[in-house]
Amino acid sequence: MAVPDFQSLMLPALKALADGAETPVSEIRDRVATAEGLTEEDRREMLSGGRQTVLANRISWALLYLGRAGLTERIRRGVWRLTAEGQRLLTDPPPRIDRKYLGNYPTYVDWQAGGASKNTSSFDGVSSTPPADESVDTPEEALDRAARQLRDMLEAEVLDRVREAPPEFLERLVVDLLIAMGYGGGDAAMGRVTRRSGDGGIDGIIREDALGLDNIYLQAKKYSENQTVGRPEVQQFVGSIQTKGTNKGVFVTTANFTRDAENYVVELHRPIVLIDGKELVRLMFKHDIGVREKTTYRVKRVDKDYFDSGDL
Repeated sequence: MAVPDFQSLMLPALKALADGAETPVSEIRDRVATAEGLTEEDRREMLSGGRQTVLANRISWALLYLGRAGLTERIRRGVWRLTAEGQRLLTDPPPRIDRKYLGNYPTYVDWQAGGASKNTSSFDGVSSTPPADESVDTPEEALDRAARQLRDMLEAEVLDRVREAPPEFLERLVVDLLIAMGYGGGDAAMGRVTRRSGDGGIDGIIREDALGLDNIYLQAKKYSENQTVGRPEVQQFVGSIQTKGTNKGVFVTTANFTRDAENYVVELHRPIVLIDGKELVRLMFKHDIGVREKTTYRVKRVDKDYFDSGDL
């Protein structure tokens, strides 16, 4: 099963503190994960930023909300405890605790009404500014989701532009991409398009050394989305590079490869790489080929080491 949203984890997080003891947040996460039947894979699932697990992020937000309602209290960094009000609630708990339910607590209502903007703080690495009421995402998840949506839209547009461009554009693009990835020492002079020279069907060459003793040969096929590159085309490419005295090759297409073509390359046990349209665009984004930064949003968090240094 997937990790429940942070509102669905409010009641389990409260129950995890039912013994009234001061409990590290790591222990709270383990208790909730066990109670909810989460698998090891669920527990390890990361936010798209890769710096925090989904479970840790959602538990932190659940505890923050419970704390704003006066049901839990943060004793010190990473350690929480049930309050007297929280203990009272657990004597006859509701079937679910969410933001609507927390509206019964004046301290929470005050926070929602503007107290958070006037007196912001951070609990265990999350900002205390509340997510929008209609959202089930934490702010980090909402930001990640928006970034993924924007990227998906832009990737589709970039791939469409590559498909609409002349074949020579794709050939130049592939050479530029491999140079940007560090092949040829990252030196643009070490890569060239060869198709116009009639070089045996090879579309480009990356020289791995100054004397050209070790080369990577490239082929680029511009196809529409519904087309595929099959085993015969890949076999022909392998034959072409073998006549050049090397086994290194990169075959790029704006479409997809058939399973037969992919299996053929695996069985070769040679340094032949297949890059389809989706992977091509991913690499273009990673190495800033055909895209550029428009806007940067800097997301900051509390520097815990600074506040715990003892020098203040």
